[in-house]
Amino acid sequence: MERTERLPDAAATEALGARLAARLAPGTTLWLRGELGAGKTTLVRGFLRARGHRGAVKSPTYTLVESYPLADGTTVHHLDLYRLGDPGELEWLGLRDLLTADSICLIEWPERGAGWLPPPDLVVRLEMEDDARCAYITTPENTPSPPTDTRVG
Repeated sequence: MERTERLPDAAATEALGARLAARLAPGTTLWLRGELGAGKTTLVRGFLRARGHRGAVKSPTYTLVESYPLADGTTVHHLDLYRLGDPGELEWLGLRDLLTADSICLIEWPERGAGWLPPPDLVVRLEMEDDARCAYITTPENTPSPPTDTRVG
């Protein structure tokens, strides 16, 4: 199932992140796709703020992983695999330790981790179209049941 949402500005992208945060339970893996500058980290910022994070939200382009422990006991791991040289490097990054029942993983550039990443519970693809972003939100066919309701509207 795919849903499309038009995002005219950064505030709308953050608002989409907030709606996703309200619907995704711990144990969820969310893949974020889109070219550089498409708004993936902006969406993550809205997600984290909606879940109570008040500090800075930076792109993990160079660190590859930024982890955000939240007051409710959930940890959100934001991964940016753009600079990953080989998918096997995910083992050295401790991917298995990040994929827990009390964490949510938000993964940018998931195709760079092919063969090592778990299947996503939800995929958000961001694309620039004319004067706005469009978000294409997909629940993959191979996901038997999403952890929570993935409708965002």
